[in-house]
Amino acid sequence: MNFYDLLQTETAAARAGLFTAPIINKSLSGDITLDNYIAFLTEAYHHVKHTTPLLMAVGSRLPEEKEWLRNAVAEYIEEELGHQEWILNDIAACGADKEAVRHGKPAIETELMIAYAYDMVQRVNPVGFFGMVHVLEGTSVTTADQAADGIQLALGLPNKAFSYLRSHGALDQEHIKFFEGLMNQIESEQEQELIVHTANVFYKLYGDIFRGLTD
Repeated sequence: MNFYDLLQTETAAARAGLFTAPIINKSLSGDITLDNYIAFLTEAYHHVKHTTPLLMAVGSRLPEEKEWLRNAVAEYIEEELGHQEWILNDIAACGADKEAVRHGKPAIETELMIAYAYDMVQRVNPVGFFGMVHVLEGTSVTTADQAADGIQLALGLPNKAFSYLRSHGALDQEHIKFFEGLMNQIESEQEQELIVHTANVFYKLYGDIFRGLTD
């Protein structure tokens, strides 16, 4: 079994746990309020704005023998630049104050996930960050487009309120293939175990963000 398939297998239970968060079923079924959607976008902003800085930190800490992976990180950075502004524009399209969100604070669940990501990159091993990549992109591919359709149908919002969700549903299909190719080049068993571990932790932490939206 190649490493990407192993990663999928070893994280299946944690992935299933994330999808039990009530907000996901509410989104897919259309049983969602405008406040729920704005709360989701708010927390998305507060973690997505860290994607580029985290990727930059990863690239700066990879050793020379992983130059191939640093080059991939550069591609990720190019793709991810400015996505937090898409989210703020979606918030404005929902009739909310995007500047209040920009200058606000994240929920504790979001803060903890981001803190873990920085700690992984800076203290443990930057390769572990790819556990987070696996979670965020895989989750988007699975639910983003369906969730956007359910939310739009329920709330009657304009298309411009869904630039973040809809772009990630389509965009991340390509990212998953790219990610799969990268992971299958990770040969160190220690690094493979670390990525599996961090992915399982990120499924828990990301799921906590979702669960916190309907508490």
